[in-house]
Amino acid sequence: MASDQNFFHNCLLSLYLIAPPTYISLRFLQAPYGKHRRPGWGPTMSPPLAWFLMESPTLWLTLLLFPSGLHSSNPKALFLIAPFLFHYFHRTCLYPLPLCRNTTNPKTSGGFPVSVALMAFGFNLLNAYLQARWVSQYKDYEADGWFWWRFCVGLVVFGYGMAVNIWSDRVLVGLKKEGKGYKVPKGGWFELVSCPNYYGEIVEWLGWAVMTWSWAGLGFFFYTCANLVPRARANHKWYLEKFGEDYPKGRKAVIPFLY
Repeated sequence: MASDQNFFHNCLLSLYLIAPPTYISLRFLQAPYGKHRRPGWGPTMSPPLAWFLMESPTLWLTLLLFPSGLHSSNPKALFLIAPFLFHYFHRTCLYPLPLCRNTTNPKTSGGFPVSVALMAFGFNLLNAYLQARWVSQYKDYEADGWFWWRFCVGLVVFGYGMAVNIWSDRVLVGLKKEGKGYKVPKGGWFELVSCPNYYGEIVEWLGWAVMTWSWAGLGFFFYTCANLVPRARANHKWYLEKFGEDYPKGRKAVIPFLY
């Protein structure tokens, strides 16, 4: 038990330590896929397959670790892990499906760098371990008299963020299906920000941090911001440069009315 606790704490520390360099690096160097794809990053693979493989640890590792936890049969732990698994079932198994129909369009598709997929796979191994072990083993449910209040508030925030995220992804995939290259997304949250899909995911993991009320949940939210905020800024800049005067000047990058 002591060795597992030390390993957990070291992994948790690692989660916080990798966030600042992730943010700094993404301010200057964009992940080379999607609208930012470019050569020089080694071999590539099918984007749908890349998404499935690199996100998969959040499912199989979580399901592998959870039953070994002290609280694996505690209803509170089961309720708590459910939104995490629900999000990643969608991201791993459902989200890649419509991408399969876009891989034949050279204007909006392209190979996904294996190197980037491997980095994402490594992060998901780390994060799945931390979230699964915290929920199933290290959280003190008996001493948390506010559990259900935090869970309900966090779940509402999480559900709202996931709805925004899924809707935004569907709009973007729908534009790609038209087969005429990139277009200006319109409607809904796209009227406020360039990347409502990133905004929705940030809100999701804020809700998760509230639900878990833990350093593990907060660390995941912190890293999500470090990863997605600079990417949203780069996407916003890309839209402005590509579409010029045709792009709505009032849109922010990722946080409505603020940034």
